[in-house]
Amino acid sequence: MKALALAALAFALAGCVNFGDKADSAAMTYYVLDDATPAPPGPVAGPATPTLLVLDTAASGFYDGDPLVFSRAPGTRGQYQFARWTERPGKRFADLLRARLDTLGTWRIAGAGGYVRGDRLLDTELVEFYHDASSAPGTLRLVLRAELVDLGSRVLVSRRTFEQSVALTSFDAAGAARAANLAVARVLDDVAAWLATAQ
Repeated sequence: MKALALAALAFALAGCVNFGDKADSAAMTYYVLDDATPAPPGPVAGPATPTLLVLDTAASGFYDGDPLVFSRAPGTRGQYQFARWTERPGKRFADLLRARLDTLGTWRIAGAGGYVRGDRLLDTELVEFYHDASSAPGTLRLVLRAELVDLGSRVLVSRRTFEQSVALTSFDAAGAARAANLAVARVLDDVAAWLATAQ
């Protein structure tokens, strides 16, 4: 019994357990991952425009959940206790990527897994996506790996890795979320420019 009481005390001090509804207890905040600079609508793709199937973005290990991730030292990762994304970053990034590419009019964009036949396939992976908090206020680091495949010949057309580091304006989860949106927008710019040359 004494051991249970000590364990409960340890959890309470660590902020892992909330006993009752206290006014001063931290509330969970949910952030929407978004494209900070969405492109304006462009030309509508015609029937002869090639179709690009865009897979959902895979996310490696620690980044495949909804908590915002940070690092205080090289080789370490942690999760914000009271900050979450509204959607898992990989899935959300793919939706933003499809929306951005759809505005260009150079491809007919479709999600893979349906009944649409495509000319090319875009496969992406979120390799790094975290708040580097080793110094205040830190930076948001985003690394995306992308592969473009010709579906007719089953040949890898091109492979690229995109990296962005965006300085935070405040040393907290809100600052990390704002920087993440800007990093996403910049990577979307980079991917769109790469696809324009790889088409």
